[in-house]
Amino acid sequence: MSYKIRKAAVLGSGVMGSGIAAHLANIGIPTLLLDIVPKELTAEEQAKGLTLEHSAVRNRFVNGALQKLLKQKPAPLSSKKNMALITPGNFEDDFDKLKDVDWVIEVIVENLEIKKGLMEKIDAVRKPGTIISSNTSGVSINAMAEERSEDFKKHFLGTHFFNPPRYLKLLEVIPSTSTCPNVVTFMQTFGEDVLGKGVVLAKDTPNFIANRIGTYGLIITMKEMMARGYSVGEVDSVTGPLIGRPKSATFRTLDVVGLDTFAHVAKNVYDHTTGEERQVFAEDPTLKKMIANGWLGAKSGQGFFSKKDKIIYELNLNTFVYEPMKKLITPSIEMAKQARGLANKVKTLVYAKDRTGELLWNIFAPTLLYSAQLTGEIADDIVAIDNAMKWGFGWAQGPFEMWDAIGVKQSVAKMQEEGREIPAFVKDFLEKGYETFYSEIDGDLAFYNGTEYEKVPVNEKAIDLKRYKKKNGVIKSNSGASLIDLGDGVALLEFHSQSNAIGLDIIQMLNFAIDEVEANYKGLVIGNQGKNFCVGANLGMILMEAQDDNIFELDFVIKSFQQAMRRIKYSAKPVVAAPFQMTLGGGAEVCLPAAHIQASAETYMGLVEVGVGLIPGGAGNLGLYEKFLKGLPNGVEVDYQNIANKVFETVALAKVSTSGEEARENNFLNFADGVSVNPDHLIYDAKQAALALYEAGYTPPVKKPVKVVGAPGYATLVLGAQGMFQSGFISEHDLKIAKKLAYVIAGGLVPYGTEVPEEYLLNLEKEAFLQLVADQKSQMRMQHMLVKGKPLRN
Repeated sequence: MSYKIRKAAVLGSGVMGSGIAAHLANIGIPTLLLDIVPKELTAEEQAKGLTLEHSAVRNRFVNGALQKLLKQKPAPLSSKKNMALITPGNFEDDFDKLKDVDWVIEVIVENLEIKKGLMEKIDAVRKPGTIISSNTSGVSINAMAEERSEDFKKHFLGTHFFNPPRYLKLLEVIPSTSTCPNVVTFMQTFGEDVLGKGVVLAKDTPNFIANRIGTYGLIITMKEMMARGYSVGEVDSVTGPLIGRPKSATFRTLDVVGLDTFAHVAKNVYDHTTGEERQVFAEDPTLKKMIANGWLGAKSGQGFFSKKDKIIYELNLNTFVYEPMKKLITPSIEMAKQARGLANKVKTLVYAKDRTGELLWNIFAPTLLYSAQLTGEIADDIVAIDNAMKWGFGWAQGPFEMWDAIGVKQSVAKMQEEGREIPAFVKDFLEKGYETFYSEIDGDLAFYNGTEYEKVPVNEKAIDLKRYKKKNGVIKSNSGASLIDLGDGVALLEFHSQSNAIGLDIIQMLNFAIDEVEANYKGLVIGNQGKNFCVGANLGMILMEAQDDNIFELDFVIKSFQQAMRRIKYSAKPVVAAPFQMTLGGGAEVCLPAAHIQASAETYMGLVEVGVGLIPGGAGNLGLYEKFLKGLPNGVEVDYQNIANKVFETVALAKVSTSGEEARENNFLNFADGVSVNPDHLIYDAKQAALALYEAGYTPPVKKPVKVVGAPGYATLVLGAQGMFQSGFISEHDLKIAKKLAYVIAGGLVPYGTEVPEEYLLNLEKEAFLQLVADQKSQMRMQHMLVKGKPLRN
């Protein structure tokens, strides 16, 4: 039987349920969101004269959840328009509608008996073949399905999303003993290709994979802190980015999760395990006291940390008084900062004979041993465990990758010296003469499967550029970028300068790439797999040249940048830009002239130059103006002033999209551009887009003059800016920048409707940019951004 999910239903509209519904709506799946019917009226409902039979009352919980979706930060919806795909309802009036959906996801209270009762009701109304899943974080999947029909059991499994569902990559898929293998395979593929998740197959054991190991690690850290007299702040100062973990480190993570939630998750393991492991998960007296005090973390305003007057204090766990935050300062921290790469940093820290080294070793050692002990029990292999921790808890390295980094042999020797018990899985591994859990076979990543190395299975859509380059080499490279043959006649230009900032090295490679592609390839993809696509031009270089009065040099740089952008636009072969995460300033300017943009769902795109006292200088003003024009339906009479106003507002207010879809709403993408839900598939999708354009007989756009609003349009644009200045919303220097920007967008002081060459508009842009870059106040803004990382308002 083949499966297709056209409609879904989410049962339970709490934070998690509504978040899952939002994620489904983001990818275009119409979703029914149901919850219980309230038993009594609120004071507000009584005042309105409503009764318990009124639909607004009966759907109160879901309607309230939907309103919260619009206010939550970070936003669960990639566009507010997606709300239209979520239909509210309740368990009494709308339950029979479940017969019309292809997938039902249960997201109610973590109580087996209540869940079983709901499953019985679902079984009575669902149509055969409907997939049913539970988003439980630890209740047994087999137990939930015990008394259900055969068809229900075949189509039932766990699908454990992590919060917030839009942003966290992990989806644990947990089959029961009765789940049909085809259903499991379908949900894995659907999870990756449609939901955009990193899917890990987990076994039906307490808390599955990520929460089992993550919770253990957090408890061990807390025990170590208490036993050796570290403070909360000291622990967090070394268990975050320093070791490749999120900024929230240990105790800030617990505050965000909620101490009551964490205690519940820990209790679930305690209730379902035995012996030594069970004792680790026993209720912690400190945690119990904090929960009794109502100090639950972020949701109650205080937990391990408390914020007063913008200052963060840490809780002294001996006195229960909040104190100024402390940090660990030891020689190993400084040594680790000098080490190259995360693996070397972690190794330096773990074996250090100081307070940092002792703390980290005593957290790492038991966590690594616990992970090895659970291999085969909670997951089939080490890859599933490593991926679960990376995708669910934001670890840069999973436990076995971490073990490779610190040296398996060396660490096990130390563990044995300390009398720690080594799991059979690790002993066998070492006895076979192996030294790392991960290796390579024919240039591909391989893992130890308990017997030997086997290749890590990879979705063909997940292209790992680092590994791809290692295996296939590059066509040409310099300090800023590399040109790579992606196969099938498509080349890829990868930025790899610091922060992927654009300088002359990238511009040089861009020109080479287009020459090479026009001669020998079907198309070019501009993409990379850094932290961000590109945060703009090299601001440090621009400021340095400006302070040295090298305006001639800057003139050359801006002209070169503009010409490179025109080459993208007029390339004989299609150029596809693949932006993701921060795509700012010059990064957005690289995308605008491309034949096609294939953006990641999480693309934060904008022309933000005004924040550093400048205007876009790489043809961005013209690029955005043309995108607005392209977005208009054929045959519509064009209101050029309206378009100029919108472009001016977008650039002057430095509007940045909060998603790929919002980038489309802001006209950085048009209706034909694509959005990839799975970031791992972005390069593949962009490559397919380039091939599709080539196969369709791609021809570059014809050069033609651009119609502008001229002098009357300039006056209109400036009028708005002057109003903001007089009202005190912007400074005098803001007004100066706004006037320069208005002059460029209007096309100077020509008559309204004049058609001007592109070169003329680019020259206006370059002149305005150079005048601003020479201005002392703009230089102060640039300096402030480089030093402080935030804009200066002067």
